Amino acid sequence: MFKTYLKVIFVAVFCAFNASAAQSISLLRDPDIEHGLQQLAEPILRAANLNSDGIKVWIVDDMGLNAFVIDHTHIFLHAGLVLQLKSAAQLQSVIAHEAAHISNGHISRRLANARRAKMATSFGVLVAAAAVAAGQTDAGVGLALGATGSVNRTLLAHTRIEESAADQTALRFMNAAKIDPTAMAEVFELFIGQSNLSEEYQDPYARSHPLNRDRIRTINAYAATASPHLPDAKQAYWFSRIQGKLSGFLRAPQWTLRRATGRSDVDVMRRAIAEHRSGRSSAAQKTMAQLIATHPNDAFYRELQAQILLESREFSAATQAYASAANLAPNNALILGGYGRSLLAQNTKSSNAQALTILQKARNLDSRDARILRDIGTAYARSGQQGQAVLAIAERYALQGNMKNAAIQAKRAEDLLPRGSAAWQRAQDILDAVKTP
Repeated sequence: MFKTYLKVIFVAVFCAFNASAAQSISLLRDPDIEHGLQQLAEPILRAANLNSDGIKVWIVDDMGLNAFVIDHTHIFLHAGLVLQLKSAAQLQSVIAHEAAHISNGHISRRLANARRAKMATSFGVLVAAAAVAAGQTDAGVGLALGATGSVNRTLLAHTRIEESAADQTALRFMNAAKIDPTAMAEVFELFIGQSNLSEEYQDPYARSHPLNRDRIRTINAYAATASPHLPDAKQAYWFSRIQGKLSGFLRAPQWTLRRATGRSDVDVMRRAIAEHRSGRSSAAQKTMAQLIATHPNDAFYRELQAQILLESREFSAATQAYASAANLAPNNALILGGYGRSLLAQNTKSSNAQALTILQKARNLDSRDARILRDIGTAYARSGQQGQAVLAIAERYALQGNMKNAAIQAKRAEDLLPRGSAAWQRAQDILDAVKTP
């Protein structure tokens, strides 16, 4: 039940199209967590000469220990892994390793191998949307990454040669970013015992990233010759904040309240989340007010305050808090999405009109958030723009990998929208994606 509080969206990152229904993973989208992850990733990506604005680090709603890449613009970390790690450097070593797979061209080669093998693979909205943003509009917006089990293994499993190469590349990135390379060996120690288990009991990371003691010895040998790097206080803070917010929503509230007893910002935030999830709305709001008083210009604490108010059905106060957060972070799509949602909750003519404007901006900034698509569909429907409302439904189905219903709604939208308009063309993109073998 507590997952209603955590911003979970379901995305068809990789699906198995067989006799059963397509399976989707779910992502935990939170502006504070994602900002913190980008803070930790930025020095790594800069050292790798990768576009730090173009590569997003996202959390998968799974307590297993895993991390992976499927394209050149996203790094996925399982929530369980993030909670298990002990330092910012450890988390950065995982990001560095996955960035190395991108930098070394491993993803491109595996995708090419999949195509040569004539495997039934089509790129998902995550990949297609990135291509559209880069100007490759022929990629469309409604594709789901479909794969048989064998294709999943081809896309996600790394060879020992690739792993060794990624290790060496990641270590160079870490050294250039002044991050202690021994952190990588510490992370691999978490997984090394998995290698001796049968595949049924292994964590996904051990199956997709083959490990052995030689790799750890090689990493330690490199670390012994590298310049020593002390922990960075700013990076340590963001690691603590990421873990604190994630555990606040994923751990039992009483577990959090027993442990978050300090006066640090992160402990205060964790207490507010636990109080909210325990149904103690007044206590949570009081705790958040204390946090806001000491950090009035922190957009993400404002956003959490707004979320708590919205879920406590205090819609007017939530809108004011979201407005403050949006003023501090005017280009954060997730914050704008929450702002629009709070306005829709008020459900007046003026609030609905304002919500539509804000949600349009949010969608333009991030077209891969299913909640924004749901809410903008509501806003369009309330404004009498039925074609746009149906199109939003179609795009949301496509994002979730439900291409059958996406096609049904896209066909409805096609009939309702002005022929040749930009929205009509987006409906066509979905229909074309469904027809593509």
